Formats: sequence, C-alpha cells, structure tokens
Amino acid sequence: MTHVVPKAGNIKFALSGHEAYVDKIAPGETFKVECAINIGDGILTHAGQAIDPAKIVVPFVNGATGPMEIEGAKPGDMLKVEVIDMELDSLGFTALWPGIGMFPDWVRQKEFGFIPRVMEVKDGFVHWSDKVKLPVAPMIGVMGVAPVLGATPTVDNGPNGGNLDIQEFTPGTTVMFRVNQEGAHFFAGDCHAIQGDGEANGMGATEIAAVLTLKVTLEPAPERLTWPRIETATHIGTVGCARPLEDAMRIAFEEMVYWLADDYGIPETEAYMLLGQIAEARCTQVVNPKYTYVCKVSKDILKSFA
Repeated sequence: MTHVVPKAGNIKFALSGHEAYVDKIAPGETFKVECAINIGDGILTHAGQAIDPAKIVVPFVNGATGPMEIEGAKPGDMLKVEVIDMELDSLGFTALWPGIGMFPDWVRQKEFGFIPRVMEVKDGFVHWSDKVKLPVAPMIGVMGVAPVLGATPTVDNGPNGGNLDIQEFTPGTTVMFRVNQEGAHFFAGDCHAIQGDGEANGMGATEIAAVLTLKVTLEPAPERLTWPRIETATHIGTVGCARPLEDAMRIAFEEMVYWLADDYGIPETEAYMLLGQIAEARCTQVVNPKYTYVCKVSKDILKSFA
C-alpha cells in the first residue's frame, strides 16, 4: 500500500522549520499527499454555488500539507521532488477578489467586488459553463521547504519555494530546492486544475483539492543553487520571485546563467548572450506579494554543448 500523508489536521499556512513533523518520508520512496482546496475543505458543495466571502480569511488561504521530514536531509543538500501524478477533486473554484490581481484598487478595495465561480471538474475538463469546457492542466501552486530563518506564508514565496504558482509543477516535472534545515520540512498544497499565465485575477486559477503522488531524492546542492529549479522531459528551468516584475525576471535569468555555466560548461558571458536567443520565459503569477518569473532552456539545444 502506498504511503499517504493525510490533510486532516496537517494543513499549515506558512512554510516553517518550527512546526512538528506530520510524517516521515524516505528518499527514493513514492508516496501520496492529500491537499485541501485553498479556501478550506468543506466550503464547496455544488457547481454554481454562491460563496460567502466572510468564510475566506486572508492570509489563511493556500494551506499546504506538512511539514514532512525527509530522512537524512541536511543543509547543503538539494531536495528533488518528482511529481508523478495528481488526482483532482470534482469541484473547482475561482473568483475576482478586491485588492488582489492585475488591477488592484488599493485604497477602496472595491473594483468589481467579490465574484466567485464554482465549477464541476470531471472527465478531464473544467466545466466553465454549459457550453465551454476547458481541458484540465493540473499543477501544484505551493511547494517548498523551510527557509533558513522564520517562515514563508503560504500566500507568499521565496528562495525556499512557497506560493510559486508555476504551471510546470505538474506530473512529469522534477522540482529542486536547497535544503536549509535538518529534515528539510517539506510542504505541498494549493493545487489547481488549470491556470493561465500571470494568474491575473485574485483567485486566478481553478482552485481544487487534490491527491499528489510524489517521489523525493537527495543530492549535494550545486554551489550556486539558491532559487528552485525545474527539469522536464524537454527543458530545464529556473525561478525568480520579486517586485518589481523585472527583478523577478533578473533573478530567474541569473540563476539560469549559473546553471549553464556550472553544469554545461558555458561561460557566463556566453550563457547570458545565449539566453538572449533561446530563453523561453514568462511571468506565471502577479497576485502574490512577490511575482513569479520562469526562465526555461530546451534540452535539445544544450545537447550541442555536451
């Protein structure tokens, strides 16, 4: 039987090294993690439901299951998390939320008001309406480890991960984090059935409960690994989070220059110049306290440098 980390009693709203472990995971083990919907279990009951905004209390959203102890993890290690599968619940949720999104009315927090939308998710589609069905593209919104000090709220992000909202956090991807504390203190949650680039509105994805199937391994961390890294069948990718947006982009590109130099032997100046030709880069979300930017490079191009 596959090891399951339950969500009941294990949902946290910050990635921290100070919480008691809820489970222990061995490197190389394949296991499941139950994840609650970002606004809390039990709130959604049916498609088309009217939701009371008073039941959604910011910043106590995007709850993540954890922390999980990764046996043997220590500072200086790299935690590699392979996303194997995601089993989605049958109801999803999105909303316009005053004060959060691309067009925030910071003073009045009025905008369009609170406009929720509860949808069925079944047969591989988000049922947006009777006529419109959106193919699911499941992803994990929050994933990471404890920071060096303090805590990272699950509405925010940092070099240790957190609310990154990257579509590549999906089955078939391996995500890499620098371990900062003994045991790593791994968390995962805030799953989405689909999310557009930028996650433009307040609850900007189809938020959904899910069960993840993951596998973790440990390796010595590359010297210049600071922010999370991504590897898929076709690409490697780096992540940067900051405000303003251009600083998030700079971090992601800087991290890629380091990776290309250290692992592929491409001098920093050439790597920087090369990214001007081949980088596949975008902002994945603008709704969190710090924006997320991703820089990707095709493995086919890197084969020429081997």
